[in-house]
Amino acid sequence: MTKQEFATLAENKVLLLDGATGSNLIMAGMPRGVPTETWVIEHPEVFMKLQQSYVEAGSDIVYAPTFAANSVSLQNFELQDQVRELNSQLVSISRQAVQGKALVAGDITTSGQLMVPRGDMTYDRLFEVYKEQIEALAGAGVDLLVAETMLGVEETMVALDAASAVCELPMMCTLTLEADGTALYGGNAVEAVETLQEMGAAAVGLNCSVGPDQLESVIRNMKKVAHVPIIAKPNAGMPVINEKGEAIYNMDVAAFGRHMKVLVEAGAGIIGGCCGTDAEYIRELRRLID
Repeated sequence: MTKQEFATLAENKVLLLDGATGSNLIMAGMPRGVPTETWVIEHPEVFMKLQQSYVEAGSDIVYAPTFAANSVSLQNFELQDQVRELNSQLVSISRQAVQGKALVAGDITTSGQLMVPRGDMTYDRLFEVYKEQIEALAGAGVDLLVAETMLGVEETMVALDAASAVCELPMMCTLTLEADGTALYGGNAVEAVETLQEMGAAAVGLNCSVGPDQLESVIRNMKKVAHVPIIAKPNAGMPVINEKGEAIYNMDVAAFGRHMKVLVEAGAGIIGGCCGTDAEYIRELRRLID
């Protein structure tokens, strides 16, 4: 898919993303503390069932399970030399799952390390990390790219630079933002839109963070300066930690849908769900936008 093709697609309708991956895989039996990437490869039928449920619910775009398949994150499991192999296999599983009924986005995320001067991660090092993964994703045949759950504007800029150096695929960018629009590692919602769209981002917005009930003003402010679609992919409300240390998201499908309708009216043109959502949440969003 070209950047122009994506722009045309997003211009003509509200696009629907998928819902959560990690929280649903844990519910389906994935142990905590294992690398999601290898677990999905070992249990492809579980992940394929999840993605097929999103496609059946109406998702236009689903995310390949390549979220943390970069050399920095994989080093925690001594898998840093398997970036290309893992990304290729994971994209293949997604493509098998959707059977051409939805677009597949190659998913990348933060390295989790602070950039200089706050930390030790340099621009050059992070550029190479993202470049390696994006080359693998493009080679595996993804339709587009998404940098999600990014913790600051600066690291997202590096991801965009790396994507531009590797391919012509459109890249969506979403940061994890607080209810007031600030990012954990620097920048805010308005700055993110202004900076990233100028660098070539195909769409800019937020994911994870908080529930949709807290984001109307953030989306409205982003829309005021946007020349590209605004993305809203929030959690199913704020989590409550139970006695087992598990995050429980308590916003039900109907409430999630009502609040997401407000975000669409505020300017969100690409929507979906993050932690705590499943195919029923996506089905409700499809009903609302249809």
